[in-house]
Amino acid sequence: MSSIRIGSRGSALALAQATWVKKQIENRRPDCNAEVVVIKTRGDRFVDAPIQNFGGKGIFTKEIEDALLRNEVDIAVHSMKDLPVELPDDLTIAAVPQREDPRDVLVSRAGVRLDQLPAGARIGTGSLRRRAQILHYLPKLVMVPIRGNVDTRLRKLDGGEVDALVMAAAGLKRIGQTDRIVEFISADVCVSAVAQGALALETRQDASIRETLALLDDITTYAEVSAERAFLIRLGGGCQVPLGAYAKIEREKLKIIGVVANPDGSSLFRGERFGGVADAIEIGQDLAEQLLKDGAGKILQNLDSRSGAQYGAA
Repeated sequence: MSSIRIGSRGSALALAQATWVKKQIENRRPDCNAEVVVIKTRGDRFVDAPIQNFGGKGIFTKEIEDALLRNEVDIAVHSMKDLPVELPDDLTIAAVPQREDPRDVLVSRAGVRLDQLPAGARIGTGSLRRRAQILHYLPKLVMVPIRGNVDTRLRKLDGGEVDALVMAAAGLKRIGQTDRIVEFISADVCVSAVAQGALALETRQDASIRETLALLDDITTYAEVSAERAFLIRLGGGCQVPLGAYAKIEREKLKIIGVVANPDGSSLFRGERFGGVADAIEIGQDLAEQLLKDGAGKILQNLDSRSGAQYGAA
């Protein structure tokens, strides 16, 4: 292919990610011209309402996938945490590049760390996962729903709408806002979202570009996010269920931490599993089974009875 069209959302973060992919392709294929095509998703159109109001499933990905299926773009670049675990039949994940920092971070107006925030301090987040875990750790804080891209949320913080934000380290790093980070939040306090910091490069099943994209695939990241997504799939959770999972490979062993919590932080189930990298999916599934046996199933049942559906991760 002499020309490759890359579908992307139009936020600063999404464009930074798509531009990175464009450069990687052109570095490997000097004969190829790659262009970024901006596509607006439901998540971009309705920025003032909670994600849960729209069901969550594919809110940031469906329109880009539709463009792939209509042959309007050749590649879709997604934040993998936004991608539902079930893909359309004619689409596939062709590559998962090396993951950026998967941790959550605190950004505060006064440069104050999380455990130094006073009672009643307003913490902005649109994630039920972050809300539940932070409230479990520090119930004295007030969690404020907040939507919008990274720049929008930072402006709301600077404008005094909240006292602090909990955000993804990867997003801030990718758009050159690392200096705003006050604290990297420990996984002991807040386990990150499934596949946070990872990109998914999606194509049609028959796309000739898949061979080129395979060169961007990182086997370590692929194994880690496979374990995390296996955990998610077994629990059937997502935007309506505050759950997180973080897998890390060290010395040829994979460790995964997982958590399921009530939205109000009143109860939380947490566990860990270790094993060989080749068993990444089974390790993620085993951890989910452990938490279900510990009692997390009651949280899932209660939330499912309220929402009536299960959605992709948040």
